Amino acid sequence: DPLLMKKRIITAALLAVLFHPKAQAQSDSTSTYKKQKLKIEEVNFISSYYTQTGDNSAVTGGKGTEKLTDIATQFEVILTKKGRAQRSHQFNFALGVDSYTSASSDKIDPNSVTSASYQDMRVYPSGQYTYKNEEKNYAVTTGLSASAEYDYISTGANVGFIKNSKDNNREFSAKASVFLDTWKVILPIELRGNPSDNQANHLDSKPRNSYNLGLVYSHVVNKVFQLSIMADIGYQQGLLGTKFNRVYFNNFAVASEKLPETRFKIPIGIRANYFLGDHWVFRSLYRYYSDSWNIQSHTFSFEPVYKINAFSSLAFPYRFYTQTQAKYFKEIFQHTPGTEFYTSDFDLSQFSSHMFGLAYHKTDTDRGIFNIKRIHSFELRYGYYTRDNGLSSHILTLALQFK
Repeated sequence: DPLLMKKRIITAALLAVLFHPKAQAQSDSTSTYKKQKLKIEEVNFISSYYTQTGDNSAVTGGKGTEKLTDIATQFEVILTKKGRAQRSHQFNFALGVDSYTSASSDKIDPNSVTSASYQDMRVYPSGQYTYKNEEKNYAVTTGLSASAEYDYISTGANVGFIKNSKDNNREFSAKASVFLDTWKVILPIELRGNPSDNQANHLDSKPRNSYNLGLVYSHVVNKVFQLSIMADIGYQQGLLGTKFNRVYFNNFAVASEKLPETRFKIPIGIRANYFLGDHWVFRSLYRYYSDSWNIQSHTFSFEPVYKINAFSSLAFPYRFYTQTQAKYFKEIFQHTPGTEFYTSDFDLSQFSSHMFGLAYHKTDTDRGIFNIKRIHSFELRYGYYTRDNGLSSHILTLALQFK
């Protein structure tokens, strides 16, 4: 996986907690139907600042600076429309922009003052439609997405189905998604015109396609305990190696990273939330992951939330992660010439990591946040991430909801 994706994985995990569509409350149907126009239900704004340091850059063969900074901003607008017989339509439109600088990417061509990949911007719009039938307790979703940056273009589509029990205590959802991506191949400066393998030439356009099926079963066991079981089966095909990542062999020869062109992933997980009295909520998660590259991982997440009052709360998230190394990984100068696949990307190495955080959330639907009536909620979240191989990062995230 590319070095730059480290930041996006961590950021996405936080955005998923802070920034997700919320089910809209439905009123009882009436005997007289009145046609309604689309209305803005809510607007969400989220922005984060991320910085990392480390000394295992894959661009320079697994040894070298991993310094990176990123500023990410995302807007989401949710529109709703009531239909006949307790049926509703919801439209979600989002636009995200990331701007980052990466010292390690600048080493693709160390002779340049600053290469094009040193500083880049990613733009990613998306749209989602949800049809909900309250009478029959089901919903159908579909969506489109896109993402573009200097050397990468992605288009995505998804479709989903959600079914609730009559008492709304149980829910099953299934979501299928596909991402059709195109890489602009960038080789290290010394390998251009004479690639070390037959996967790609400099400035080729290569595909990377991903197919996913997500399944979730949720159960409200009682008024204080909720449980979810999740599986997310994934398959990737195409150019899965990052061609500007170098690999140095034990005879000091250098080559561009080479990985298989297929990858099968199976993560399964269980999530539990427990409400203790009026002030404490305990959120927990366990996730097991296995793939065809021989990586196995375990994730343990625990987040106590203390409700200061009815309108504000403090959260103390913690996450532990550990994984085995891919069968294609070796450190710098450890690979043997003639090996079919090889990488020195420490994202594919054996490591353990910890993430500690603190979050403050406030909701005020009467006066609004900062005395601005339309701002209904505010959240500020900080996270510190550290790996046992020396990589560390900080992320600060701000989320606002307007209604």
